[in-house]
Amino acid sequence: MAKQMASLADIYVNDAFGSAHRAHASTEGVARFLPAVAGFLLEKEIQYLGQAIANPKRPFVAILGGAKISDKIGVIRNLLEKADVILIGGGMANTFMKAEGIPVGDSLVEDEALETAKELIQAGKEKLRLPVDVMIANKFDPEAESKVIPHGPVPDGWRILDIGPETVSAYSKAIKGAGTVVWNGPMGVFEFPRFAEGTYGIARAVADSGATSIIGGGESVAAIQQSGMADRITHISTGGGASLEMLEGLDLPGVAALQDKT
Repeated sequence: MAKQMASLADIYVNDAFGSAHRAHASTEGVARFLPAVAGFLLEKEIQYLGQAIANPKRPFVAILGGAKISDKIGVIRNLLEKADVILIGGGMANTFMKAEGIPVGDSLVEDEALETAKELIQAGKEKLRLPVDVMIANKFDPEAESKVIPHGPVPDGWRILDIGPETVSAYSKAIKGAGTVVWNGPMGVFEFPRFAEGTYGIARAVADSGATSIIGGGESVAAIQQSGMADRITHISTGGGASLEMLEGLDLPGVAALQDKT
């Protein structure tokens, strides 16, 4: 199939960063049969995400959120070696807190990842930071009863839906003065206005930091756009899975196949 597509052209330009982590006929495959180069968008993605990992301006602060640790184990391990500080929020923070023995009530937790979380906490020591307070709700609903509490224990029947104001303040201090900030994953259920302030607070801190700021794809892009801070971010990636794999330090098949990437 790749050969048939290649027969229609003289040169191949890949500008689809969002698909670059997959070895498809239309990305990695066709590059075997034609002179293959990066387009301007792909060049920009490689420049910012590659630079953030290979040679970041320091301090290098990584912010990781979203629902699951399992999606980002490789990213966390790689960033523990590269970043100066890693700030954890979102649903993945619940799993880290439970791994530390903190009761998290009915919060979203990956029980199968608890041992991994313990290992990462041990490996992270002072680099890995967890919420010091959280916003909890008595149900998963935009109109749920809510309150801010220290990070635990969370009462039964309640669940963590956002980081709290003290955490926003502490994380903002870590972000202030950073040279490079990489952010992937929201800090809470930002789709519900009442539980969006953690994500918006971090967005403001990143925008105000003056750092080279890079936002990963997927939900992170929606969150930064919703916060109104998108135009103050250095680079907003167009790839979710692709940006994660670059942050993990992996070679992307669609990029590796190119003869000229810059």
